[in-house]
Amino acid sequence: MTKVLVVDDAPVDRRLAGGILEKHGQLEIRYAGNGREALSAIEADFPDAVVTDLQMPEMNGLELTETVRRRFPLLPVILMTAHGSEDIAVQALERGAASYVPKSNLARDLLDTVENVLAMARADRRHDRLMECVSQAETVFVLDNDAALIPPLVDYLQEHVMRMRLCDETGRIRVGVALEEALLNALYHGNLELSTEELRDASSGLLQPEGDDIVAERRQKAPYKDRRLHVRAKITHERAEYTIRDEGPGFAAASIPDPSDPASLERESGRGLILMRTFMNEVRFNEQGNEVTLIKERES
Repeated sequence: MTKVLVVDDAPVDRRLAGGILEKHGQLEIRYAGNGREALSAIEADFPDAVVTDLQMPEMNGLELTETVRRRFPLLPVILMTAHGSEDIAVQALERGAASYVPKSNLARDLLDTVENVLAMARADRRHDRLMECVSQAETVFVLDNDAALIPPLVDYLQEHVMRMRLCDETGRIRVGVALEEALLNALYHGNLELSTEELRDASSGLLQPEGDDIVAERRQKAPYKDRRLHVRAKITHERAEYTIRDEGPGFAAASIPDPSDPASLERESGRGLILMRTFMNEVRFNEQGNEVTLIKERES
């Protein structure tokens, strides 16, 4: 049976909300008087959803929402908002609440809202279960010379690393840093053929959609404007292999600084390559120098 935890410090309001939900016939309603009681109830008997008031002693609905989002990310929280709590409700929605229902409209909207949220939560859980069954994933991207595409691509690839359980959170971050450096090198040094000095003198951040004038100029000028980034990611439960190729002239891979040499850390040029070699188990370039393959082995 589907379990819903109703959290409210006012016994009358608590029972009112519970009574509305019990009309469904397939919902088992549990109760808690504040956020702290709710967390104890969640740990003792995990529910399928939480319906909570905002204004409560000890731990209010906003604090409860934040804690649930952090500790139980798949557990949806639905807010019951009273007049005057709109600002707090917006904050709670921004921090992870799934939906809300004004207390003045509980009888009309609460049951439908809970049913809709439960349906979406079940779909999310099925998706997560399905993703756990993936034994190998291979994806190919062809990107324009737009730095704004790099962060979402890195996020996507990091998510797959975690789903395959290749590494812990620190490892996920390190993989992300290495991939971002490789992609930026391919974009700026490879396709756009910008030197380290030219990039250093740029007046705006490299990850901003609207780059510096020299970046914008190269993106509109032949032959640079017709070049693309090619990214292939192959991930299994044992390793991840990323191949990033630009369409530029390449470079002499033998000139890469040795990451084990402390003096390399002081050089501005080659910083990205040092990070890639340090954070990945293997980094190799093709003969032309316009394709790099980064390999991350499963952490024991």
